[in-house]
Amino acid sequence: MNIFWESKDGAFALTKLGIFASIAVILAAVLLIGLLKNKKTYSVRQVVFSAMSIALAFLLSMVKILRLSWGGSVTLLSMLFVTLTGYWYGPGVGFTAAFAYSMLQFVEGGGGYMLSLLQVALDYLLAFTALGASGFFRKQKNGLVTGYLVAVLLRGLFHAIGGYLFWMDYMPDNFPKELAFAYPVIYNYAYLLIEAAITIAVISLPPVKKALAQIKNMASAK
Repeated sequence: MNIFWESKDGAFALTKLGIFASIAVILAAVLLIGLLKNKKTYSVRQVVFSAMSIALAFLLSMVKILRLSWGGSVTLLSMLFVTLTGYWYGPGVGFTAAFAYSMLQFVEGGGGYMLSLLQVALDYLLAFTALGASGFFRKQKNGLVTGYLVAVLLRGLFHAIGGYLFWMDYMPDNFPKELAFAYPVIYNYAYLLIEAAITIAVISLPPVKKALAQIKNMASAK
């Protein structure tokens, strides 16, 4: 048995040491990205607001409104708080924060059952890092809603690709045969779009919209 992971029903699972090592990799990767940036390094304000947003997103991801049998759930607006970092600071900071979040999600959930590095990348690293794409829309009208929707759709795309490659055998027997070809797409976008609809309804409320605008001004202040 490897000290970082162990075999489990033909897959792999992180050991306790592996979990601690993964957390160390998260911190090292974020630091390395910051050091390798060609432009100025992140400001203290960016680090603080991004860290708070990702921490809140991670906590809210554990509040599951609806949980699906084979993974995936509707959470309490957790994706919103990941996409906010891109909305505040652009794709550079957005993708960095989202990558850190992807690693947290992997350690919390994916470390218990891994098939391959590609499966981990599609289900966690690429899927959750894609939420940083919200940063490309930060200067557009209704940029938060547009960026959020695009980010969620991109996350679903990576989950769906992973579904086609690794999870088709888990399709329920009672799933309509004529829709079997679209099972990973239907499965993953079902819970993602439900959460997206709830989130957009919430952030469209005038008091929430005003509060988010004020927070953005605070996050972006020089």
